[in-house]
Amino acid sequence: MATATASSPVRDTGIGALLRHRAIGKLLLLAVAAAVLVPIVNAKWASGAWPDALTVDLTEPLGRTSDWIIDNRDSHPLFIYFFGHVSNAIVLSVRGVYLVLLAAGWAGVTVAAGLVAWRVAGVKLAVTASAAFAVCGLLGMWVPTMQTLALMIVAVIASVVLGLLLGLAGGLNDRVFRILRPVLDTMQVLPAYAYLLPFALVFGMGVPAAIIATVVYAAPPMARLTALGLRGADGGVMEAVTSLGATGRQRLFSARLPLARKELLLGVNQTIMMALSMAVIASVIGAGGLGDRVYQALSSVDVGQALAAGIPIVLLAVVLDRVTGAAGERMGAPATGSASPLRGWRGWSLVAAVTVVAALAARFADRVDWPTGWVVNIAPPVNTAKEWMVDHIYTGVPVVGGTADWASHFTTWILNPARDGLQGLPWWSVLLIVAALAWLIGTWQTALTAVAAMGAIGVLGVWNKSLDTLAQVIAGVAVTLVLGFAVGIAASRSKRFERMLRPVLDVFQTMPQFVYLIPVVALFGVGRAPAVAAAVVYALPAVVRITTQGLRQVDAAAMESSRSLGATGWQQLRKVQLPLARPALMLALNQGVVLVLAVVVIGGLVGGGALGYDVVFGIAQGDLATGLVAGVAIVCLGLMLDRVTQPTERRTKKGA
Repeated sequence: MATATASSPVRDTGIGALLRHRAIGKLLLLAVAAAVLVPIVNAKWASGAWPDALTVDLTEPLGRTSDWIIDNRDSHPLFIYFFGHVSNAIVLSVRGVYLVLLAAGWAGVTVAAGLVAWRVAGVKLAVTASAAFAVCGLLGMWVPTMQTLALMIVAVIASVVLGLLLGLAGGLNDRVFRILRPVLDTMQVLPAYAYLLPFALVFGMGVPAAIIATVVYAAPPMARLTALGLRGADGGVMEAVTSLGATGRQRLFSARLPLARKELLLGVNQTIMMALSMAVIASVIGAGGLGDRVYQALSSVDVGQALAAGIPIVLLAVVLDRVTGAAGERMGAPATGSASPLRGWRGWSLVAAVTVVAALAARFADRVDWPTGWVVNIAPPVNTAKEWMVDHIYTGVPVVGGTADWASHFTTWILNPARDGLQGLPWWSVLLIVAALAWLIGTWQTALTAVAAMGAIGVLGVWNKSLDTLAQVIAGVAVTLVLGFAVGIAASRSKRFERMLRPVLDVFQTMPQFVYLIPVVALFGVGRAPAVAAAVVYALPAVVRITTQGLRQVDAAAMESSRSLGATGWQQLRKVQLPLARPALMLALNQGVVLVLAVVVIGGLVGGGALGYDVVFGIAQGDLATGLVAGVAIVCLGLMLDRVTQPTERRTKKGA
């Protein structure tokens, strides 16, 4: 009896313990379900690509919808009394801001940019802001820059107001927050391209559609951060305010909003950056400005003109990011020293007065527009350099080969096999793989959402194109993770290297997605490989930053303990840092996937093909069926990829 009793724990710690392991249990359940369902599914619909019997052809209903919208856009009450008024209000707002900027002239705008930066961020950033606007003029892009800035101002104000209202509702009401959270989660993983076509169809090609798309894309960060800031207010402070008899409104304005100031300013910063990114992409639907110049130049593969328009976009992004970031830090810091006589309204009055003087001086001197004699045309030398690269490093370089050879090899040996491998899998096996990945790191609800998203792609009839896009994303993510983890590990182990890397990552993280297409077209030409290369460069900074931060935040006691036991640096990294930093590494993976997908889709503009090309074609031809189906498929693909790479917290009962 004693022997049997003693032996049963031994057996239990073997196969029994293995079966009780959560991951093994999930896989066994999936295996049982697959063993039952796969023969039935295979007998009814066969293997291979998604069966036609499970596909819904939306061409006819979407075509009728598109025709109805186009036919009734100028006569139906919905368009006349609602969408028409919204469109007119947007046009008048953008035009009003644009006329003010033009009336201020280059001198007034440049001086105003420097003075505003000085008031909120200091002298150093003031010089940077003024110099950035001056460079926009020197490149001959003053008018397009003002067009983009006018779009930005209107879109950011609308996005901040909408996001603030949604955030207030979610921050003050638990039910609203539970409803908003999955909506905001989903909206934040959607590629910007997916927003364009529906608004272009309803409002037509032009500024209103671009502004609405930008607001819908840029408002979620403000809403999310506002809600989190309000919900994270210090409980002790709120109890103290309540005990003093403050009403709900008084608690909001005297305690909650001041305590959430840091999150609110971060929300404004993120909204500005996303609005700029979307305003540039929205040039595809007639937004105009700098994005239109880049789009037209890329269409004709004129790298010089694309770069001339791309540099002002980067400068705008860097200045706006630095100024709003510095404003947040300054507002959150305690006041030191004696009060400056230029604080508050006096300082802003001085800014307004000097701006008006500069604008009037330029007008009296007949120098309102940027002088043509001060323009530096960089397009010819840049195109000459591009031609030199084509002649010398594009192909035929001894030993290493040229950039075109690298792109060709990457396509032949990685992208094509990945695409063919995915498309060669039975459709049901793809769903099983998605279910397994999502369930292993999340819950059954996560797995169900991911499978439903992937199944919707098949139902829409774009299964193979979606797998082509998925192959590009997988290849891009693989390269991004290899480079990002390597650089992040190096940065975490060397503070000097991290300091050198920081300004580079700052610039790359502020650049809009569109701009990344310019250098890859110059180096690699057009095709799927350049689209993936642009996606890698775009996603790399986020992966590097998250990896570095995660490794640096590993418990110091664990590191000291391993060091005292004689562990080498490599052993510490492999046995201590990487396992303890797993949540940060998973977040880096998730962000890498989302960011790579965003640019791979835009890569349809430079020959990336697949879903991105369908969206471009649908927008260019007004083909709602092609463009909208591809856009919805992109949404589903983004949702699926987010679910299979984002661990879901499980709510467990105490003692379970």
